[in-house]
Amino acid sequence: MTSTPTAPAAGTVTMFSTTWCGYCRRLKSQMDQAGIGYTEVNIEESPESAAYVEEVNGGNQTVPTLVFPDGSAATNPSLADVKARLGL
Repeated sequence: MTSTPTAPAAGTVTMFSTTWCGYCRRLKSQMDQAGIGYTEVNIEESPESAAYVEEVNGGNQTVPTLVFPDGSAATNPSLADVKARLGL
């Protein structure tokens, strides 16, 4: 079992992504427009983060996978889902 990444600061998320992921680009753009802060982690450059993404996605490297301040994760959430989980 891999270690859970450190939870992001309140009001922000950690986004696991790849450079070629269209869903990732779209969600980043939406979060930028909404003023939601995020730290992006490219799973192709970090084997440990790729293993975490696999762990929370049934063995699949599905991105975007977001981690919220409460330590929970969501795979390919909508902007509305992100806002709701951040209490915005």
